[in-house]
Amino acid sequence: MTTAKGLPQMQQDIETKPKRAARLLTLEEFRKKYANREDGFKYEFKNGEIIKSPGNMNPKQLYIVKNLNRRFSRTQAYAQGDELIAEVDQLTAPARQRRPDLSYWTSDRIAAGLESVSEFVIEIISPTDKLEDVEEKLLEYFEAGVKVVWQIRPRSQSVHVYTSPVDVIICTGESVCSAAPVLPDFEMTAREIFENS
Repeated sequence: MTTAKGLPQMQQDIETKPKRAARLLTLEEFRKKYANREDGFKYEFKNGEIIKSPGNMNPKQLYIVKNLNRRFSRTQAYAQGDELIAEVDQLTAPARQRRPDLSYWTSDRIAAGLESVSEFVIEIISPTDKLEDVEEKLLEYFEAGVKVVWQIRPRSQSVHVYTSPVDVIICTGESVCSAAPVLPDFEMTAREIFENS
């Protein structure tokens, strides 16, 4: 049987059937399948869904990470064996796992395993990041117990330093970004963060 559009009825039925919703994963399934995947992408988990984004940093982002790590190496925390570590999975809620670009970990927490959230995280905002996703992730971090979030924005050469979802200082040029109260001696000007980037 052929319809008025000229498509066979069976083909038309197939094209108009609603698509089945994708099956949601459990956190355990997500971790088994995506935790150690090395394919150039970064995977996060939100309420059963996978959030996939580019995983490789561009040269500007790499310079920013280098500048941050060099400054961190001059802190008391670093002298005690603490670390600023890239892309550690963090459980921000029972069904949400995020992977910030950098996060601060004490040597004790590293020894105990990184099955929690850091008190200080850094996100380097890329051109592909959507504003609503950036804001949602910020709220999740604070709900999970993070105390300081730096959102580094290379395009505007600014750093948004949050100590709560509504308390923010925007640093540009010679203004100083601080990780206090978590790391009081980790301070840099915005210019130093973006140097050579």
